[in-house]
Amino acid sequence: MSAAPRIAPSALFTPQEWKPFQRRSAWAGPLLVVHCWAVIALAVLVGVLIPWLIPLCIMIVGARQLGLAILMHEAAHGGLSKSNRLNDFLGHWLCAVPIGASLKAYRPYHLTHHRFAQQAEDPDLMLSAPFPVSPTSLRRKLIRDLTGQTFFKQRVLLPLAKARSSGPRDDGAPDYDSIVTGRSVLPFLAFNAVLLAGFIAAGVWWAFFVLWLLPMATWFPMVTRLRNIAEHACVEGSSADPFRAARTTRASLWERAFIAPYWVNYHAEHHLFMHVPCWKLPRLHRAIHAKPQAGAMEVAPGYASVLKAVTRQPE
Repeated sequence: MSAAPRIAPSALFTPQEWKPFQRRSAWAGPLLVVHCWAVIALAVLVGVLIPWLIPLCIMIVGARQLGLAILMHEAAHGGLSKSNRLNDFLGHWLCAVPIGASLKAYRPYHLTHHRFAQQAEDPDLMLSAPFPVSPTSLRRKLIRDLTGQTFFKQRVLLPLAKARSSGPRDDGAPDYDSIVTGRSVLPFLAFNAVLLAGFIAAGVWWAFFVLWLLPMATWFPMVTRLRNIAEHACVEGSSADPFRAARTTRASLWERAFIAPYWVNYHAEHHLFMHVPCWKLPRLHRAIHAKPQAGAMEVAPGYASVLKAVTRQPE
């Protein structure tokens, strides 16, 4: 097995320059979890009080459900708290379980991705390898996401298949969907049952389905796909150059609100130094781009440009 190429911080920074990126915060991670749930709660409240804003609220809630997945990812790197116990509690019970994931299952899977990024052994290679595709192909994928077909496959068909068979897949391929969304079924159902009970007690039972479940079935899968595409698809030389292991996308304010919350767009920096907390990635981005080596990095001006780059395959 060939591990992904690496660089040490000392290759770019003096010890004094690197010191701020080594500091851990006791409060930043927990506050991000609180922020994510506060945005979800506010969007649900607005949707209940002002029904004509429900489409906008669905997009906001779906993006923050992705935000929970991003904070679970942060916990997989131990970045939510200095305390390992609190880090894992927040990452699993308040981030992973509500969206049907499992921190315990996700962590070894994701760290394998970092170890073998864009190599043959990378379990996430299947997410980027098919690109570029035609515009029609991408359109079909996004329509499947927005119409709930992806959600039905991940949350109904895959758990049922896993329940019937505990053995490996016949084709030997990594079971990505099952690892990320299929190993926390009972906690997921229990959490959502409690959440539904809360909506019923508040006299707005319908809001659970319209403002929590519908975003999870539509917007959340679509922005998750956009995130996966933007991170690794069509980055030339990604398997050989650590500066090109991933793509960074300069997200606008609206893109950060609806597509890429919690600095997930700084993915090239994350792959260079994966233990830097997510809230320090903008500062890390500026620090790296003050160095001449940054010229090798793949940086897109926005998500529209990424989609244009990954759909250059003829129809």
